[in-house]
Amino acid sequence: MEDVEQLSVAFGEALFFTTACPGREVNEDAIGVFPLGEGRAVLAVADGVGGQPAGESASRRTLECLWDALLAAPDSEESLRTPILDGIEAGNRALLEAGHGAAATLAVAELRGRELRSYHVGDAAILLVGQRGRVKLQTVAHSPVGYAVEAGLLDPEDALHHEERHLISNAVGAPDMRIEIGSRLVLGRRDTLLLATDGLFDNVHQGELNETIRTGALEKAGRSLPATCRARMEAAAPGLPSKPDDLAFVLFRPGR
Repeated sequence: MEDVEQLSVAFGEALFFTTACPGREVNEDAIGVFPLGEGRAVLAVADGVGGQPAGESASRRTLECLWDALLAAPDSEESLRTPILDGIEAGNRALLEAGHGAAATLAVAELRGRELRSYHVGDAAILLVGQRGRVKLQTVAHSPVGYAVEAGLLDPEDALHHEERHLISNAVGAPDMRIEIGSRLVLGRRDTLLLATDGLFDNVHQGELNETIRTGALEKAGRSLPATCRARMEAAAPGLPSKPDDLAFVLFRPGR
């Protein structure tokens, strides 16, 4: 994508963007923005695991299976939890049956009115921030570094520069895949929701990220994030993270 795009979904606005790693033509990240009517929507990002064959097709196939399951769900079904889980599991089976070792990480947000529920596999992540900067939700990466940060054994800023940050312990396409499901949350009127692949989270400090997305126009934040990431991917600077990678994110804010 050359610029961010915006779509009205679930009584709010979703803004999304993806691009390939600088210097590469193939983008192994993928985005899903699925409006489902009646104030419901599903947002998702997927990242084909780097170094594995068919990473681009793995991320796309994962989201296609999710969308197929959502379309097949009965209109009377109030919660989307079952079709989301069915879709992720279908994606896992599809990648395993393909037999070429492809895998993807995945983050999914279920929106029903002002209610949010998160689902994730691997290190694609979800962040929910209030207008005053309070972090209301932050998923834990399924990785050795992610678990070390959550346990308080590793500082989040130091984790950005850790030599094993790229390693993950869970993915769609793995025989032992597991899906982490978050609790149901109610979105505040000025909350901002972010789903992103590691191409974003590995190039921006947590404090910077919170400040960028929590206030101001959503479009402004959406344009600032890829500009910051691209600058850091292309030229490392002392004290700043720099990890060239594909980038994909979705921002969402509820309407009034």
